[in-house]
Amino acid sequence: MLSVLRVHLPSDIPIVGCELTPYVLLRRPDKNVTTDDVPESAPLDGHFLRYKWYRVQSDKKVAICSVHPSEQATLQCLGCVKAKIPVAKSYHCSPKCFSDAWQHHRVLHDRAATAVNENGNEEEEVFGRFNSSGSGVLNTSLSGSVSSMSLTNGSAPLYPAAVTQRSGGETWFEVGRSKTYTPTADDIGHVLKFECVVVDAESKVPVGHVNTILTSRVIPAPSPSPRRLVPVNGVDVMGHLDSDGRISSSGTFTVLSYNILSDVYATSESYSYCPSWALSWPYRRQNLLREIVGYRADIVCLQEVQSDHFEEFFAPELDKHGYQALYKRKTNEVYNGNTQTIDGCATFFRRDRFSHVKKYEVEFNKAAQSLTDAMIPSNQKKSALNRLVKDNVALIVVLEAKFSNQGADNPGKRQLLCVANTHVNVHQDLKDVKLWQVHTLLKGLEKIAASADIPMLVCGDFNSVPGSAPHTLLAMGKVDPLHTDLQVDPLNILRPLSKLIHQLPLVSAYSSFARLGVGLGMEQLRRRMDPTTNEPLFTNCTRDFIGTLDYIFYTADSLTVESLLELLDEESLRKDTALPSPEWSSDHIALLAEFRCKPRVRR
Repeated sequence: MLSVLRVHLPSDIPIVGCELTPYVLLRRPDKNVTTDDVPESAPLDGHFLRYKWYRVQSDKKVAICSVHPSEQATLQCLGCVKAKIPVAKSYHCSPKCFSDAWQHHRVLHDRAATAVNENGNEEEEVFGRFNSSGSGVLNTSLSGSVSSMSLTNGSAPLYPAAVTQRSGGETWFEVGRSKTYTPTADDIGHVLKFECVVVDAESKVPVGHVNTILTSRVIPAPSPSPRRLVPVNGVDVMGHLDSDGRISSSGTFTVLSYNILSDVYATSESYSYCPSWALSWPYRRQNLLREIVGYRADIVCLQEVQSDHFEEFFAPELDKHGYQALYKRKTNEVYNGNTQTIDGCATFFRRDRFSHVKKYEVEFNKAAQSLTDAMIPSNQKKSALNRLVKDNVALIVVLEAKFSNQGADNPGKRQLLCVANTHVNVHQDLKDVKLWQVHTLLKGLEKIAASADIPMLVCGDFNSVPGSAPHTLLAMGKVDPLHTDLQVDPLNILRPLSKLIHQLPLVSAYSSFARLGVGLGMEQLRRRMDPTTNEPLFTNCTRDFIGTLDYIFYTADSLTVESLLELLDEESLRKDTALPSPEWSSDHIALLAEFRCKPRVRR
């Protein structure tokens, strides 16, 4: 007979909006062990599995600590209440918790005090309100009452809410009848119970032992500090939003670049400081999606997107928000794991703003093979390929704008845009390989530029700090022959050094912050930049490394930067934190820039 051997959850801390999928191990009648579901619609040997989820509601109201969401709150900041800050952010589990968090917490008070602009209207935020559905606000009516409306969750049909048990000051409410359950704002502060039992298909009577799991209290999805779009040309872009709340300025478009941290790399061994529940993919994928959608970018360039996550999650989910998806998976000559978990580069664009014209795929492994065939003696080819073949790729997409470019001399001419999205090799001891990969990409882009008058964007995680040879080549068009990175070239693939040039007029978008004048908040923005390189102080922040690895480059002869997404700083991160964290689900931060196409000059 069908029997349940084991039931457990990947994480016992449930978060609002993040699907819970229990692991159910079964023994089939033929004695084989499986995790496949046995629904009522397809019984096995006359039996199927029945699932139920319950919420336990105590007569005593429960508040959750805003810093340690798995802990119950014992005190509340009255300053937050007076400032009308969301109540969930006002609770703390102990005086020490409140004291330790004060430096970050006071920023909430400061933001609330300046959240009314000169017209008396609340200031718009580009990102930070994606939790407005209620997942970031504590439900203060945690009594035993229940809505009379019908409920649904998972794939179960509608059914009326039911009180199943009441004892000892607690009431259990049935909230789901499918294997999966997604906690809602009504669940915050409550324990959930999962039941799984084998049922006779004919009599509908349970047989055997009822397997149960109790979770910790449901916590609200952490709400990160808002990041605003900052104008760099003196125009107040915040004043013109479309019906979706998206930045809408005639002739401009926004581009996002973000390394989202592949699930295979998000391990507790690598990120021991991040709570395990915040590292779990069911949590991170929802948090990343809310963040990405919240930026409302016209073009989205993501790195470290696993192929299974692209197909099963990001492509279909972003399609719902009007994005078309393109993807290039890394090659697998080095990677020896599951091919479905190989990551790659994904580029999305809004169908109402752009149409797809052409796609180019760059496989650096193929370029390495061609290079070794042409330059490396046969007896050294194997060792050369071992050094050069790292599976990195780039995805180049040519798009056509559907919006008009105001002020162009030829308003009827097609406005094309070339967007490159790449993830350069990570190993710090392979400086020659990093530079060779960047040089190879730039040579490919030069060929495209030679065939068409087309603005270009080069986005991605270059795994190269400002001032390194790859960054210098991108930003300056050449590399000083005396640059220290050039000392590492065992294969002589960088020789002659005179070839390390390109003709694309590339400029780093975030260097535009250096042009900001004197004004309220400008000094604070500049403190987040490195004055020697005009790049952000960091785009990657872990316990082992903090620095800038990600960039958005653009061709300055055809594009201008209108505004930039403000950078994170220590005030935006909690005390002693590093990334990823419950608020930010990658070890990188997202970069976003708004561009305008320059009018074409007749030749």
